Amino acid sequence: MTNTGTESERRRQTVASLELGVLLALVGGFLDAYSFISLGGVFANAQTGNVVLFGVEAARGHWGAAVRHIPPILAFMIGVGVAETLRRPRIAAVVRWPARAALVVEILVLVVVGFLSPVVPQDVVVVVIAFVASVQVSMFRTLINWTYNTTMTTGNLRSAAQALYLVVADRDPEAARKARSFGTVILSFLAGGFVGGLLTLHIGARSIWVCAAVLLLALGLFVVDERRAVWGRRLTSRRPLTRRRR
Repeated sequence: MTNTGTESERRRQTVASLELGVLLALVGGFLDAYSFISLGGVFANAQTGNVVLFGVEAARGHWGAAVRHIPPILAFMIGVGVAETLRRPRIAAVVRWPARAALVVEILVLVVVGFLSPVVPQDVVVVVIAFVASVQVSMFRTLINWTYNTTMTTGNLRSAAQALYLVVADRDPEAARKARSFGTVILSFLAGGFVGGLLTLHIGARSIWVCAAVLLLALGLFVVDERRAVWGRRLTSRRPLTRRRR
């Protein structure tokens, strides 16, 4: 296998690692708690609520209130477009590390939100968080070998429950591994919600910078894995060759 192939495989393993999933789930739970407390009881990560509320307000004839739910939906769609653009071969050839680029985009946006949140309308912050959440959920979709979500937990709960059933019914070892992995991500999301709620209540809008710090740790995982791969190649190249005795 070429060095390029080895590096590509390592990056895929990092993107799908449980360690990265834990950090991203922490951020997802934190952002949900942050938006709910500081932005008037909304969940900016998921757009189901905005779609439903648009329909409810439209049914009541409250078109002004209904229209307010459109910008977060559009921002979410734009974020998906950004993530997909980073994956395209021509863009990936220039950017080289799409997953890292997505994390950098998230970090920069959240830092700006921390500065602007106290002085800009809440609707603007909701839109920005929706964008960040969509970039994250679109770029990071695989946990080891399974599809998961780092900004919403309903699908993860279903996957964990399904795996637990297979563990009890069939004694399936792979299902046990899946249940442990999804359970860890769900608990991380819960921990993010707890910490996010606590810090938002005590620090306020700028507590969102904690999310940026956690994403910096996530970015560091790629660097750590890269260093490990380099050290592994160096150790392998230094091993003396042994000849079979006849």
